[in-house]
Amino acid sequence: MAMSLTQADLSAQSLVTESSSVESTTPPYFSVTIKQDSLTLTLDGPTIFILSASLIFCIQFLQPATVAVVIGLATAVLFVHNDYQNFINLGPGGTPSTFSGYVRINWLKLWALRDPFDPLPSDQTAQPTSGILHKKPLPYRCGPRPAVVGIAPQRQVNQFGSRECYLALRRILENHGLVHTEELGIGTSCFEKHGLGLFARYPVNNTCQGEICHVHNSDHSLHLNLHPEDAKEVIQKGWGQRHPLTSRCFLFKMPVPRQFTMVYAPRTRDELKVVCQIIEAAGWWVIAKEIRMDLLGEI
Repeated sequence: MAMSLTQADLSAQSLVTESSSVESTTPPYFSVTIKQDSLTLTLDGPTIFILSASLIFCIQFLQPATVAVVIGLATAVLFVHNDYQNFINLGPGGTPSTFSGYVRINWLKLWALRDPFDPLPSDQTAQPTSGILHKKPLPYRCGPRPAVVGIAPQRQVNQFGSRECYLALRRILENHGLVHTEELGIGTSCFEKHGLGLFARYPVNNTCQGEICHVHNSDHSLHLNLHPEDAKEVIQKGWGQRHPLTSRCFLFKMPVPRQFTMVYAPRTRDELKVVCQIIEAAGWWVIAKEIRMDLLGEI
C-alpha cells in the first residue's frame, strides 16, 4: 500500500465529514467565459502627445542606457500586469489567486511539460501492470480539441460543455461514492482545494489523499490519475491531455503525479458516458480494482 493504515483511516474520516456537506449542496452553475487577453494598448491623441514629449525629453537629457532601461521596465510592467490578470481570470484552483501564487506558477513554468500530447512512457514497474481501457477502446472525440491554458489552475477557454452534463456528472460521482462507501468517498478536491472530488479510501497508488478525480465548477473539465496505457488512449483519442507539471524535474518534486491527466468537459450525454468510462479507469489506477459506475439513467 502506498498509504499507511493510519493515514487511510484519517483520510476516510475526512471524506465522511466532507461528504455530507458536498451531498447536501450543489454549487450554482456559473456561465463563465474564461478570458485570456493579449497585451494590447489603445492610445488616444493626448496620450500619444504625452508619450512623445516624454520620449523626446528622455533622449535629450538622459543617457541612452537610462532611456533603454526605462522603456524596458515600462514594457515589463505592462506584460506582467496583463499576464497576472490572465492568471486571476482562470479562477480559483490549487494555487492561491495572489501575486505570490502567480510568481510560484511562473517558476514552475520553467520546468513544465512542452508537449502535453506526448504520452507518458510505459512503466514496467507500474502496479497495476496494465490499464483497462483496452478492454473497450474509447471512440474518437468529435471535432478539434478545446483551447487549454494555465498550469494551476489549468482550464479550457472554450467548449465548456453543457450545464446538464455537468450536473449529471456530479450526481453520478456523488452516487458512486455513496454506493461504494467502504472503498470510495467524496469530498473537496485535495489537488485543487475546490470542486467535487472522488477518493479511494485505501489507494494502491497514492495521489493526494487517494484522490481519483475532481471536476471543475468553472469550465466543467476534470483532472484525474490514469495508468500510463490508459492515459495514452485518452490523449490519442482526443479526450484529454497531460498536465504541464507531469514533466520530470531533478531539482524538486513536482506537485502532481506523473499520471495526472486533464479530461475535457463533456458536451453531450454520449460524451458524458465516455468520461464516466475514463473515471472508471482512473479508479482502476488508484485502487487497483475495477468498480463500474451507475449512470442513474442519466445517459
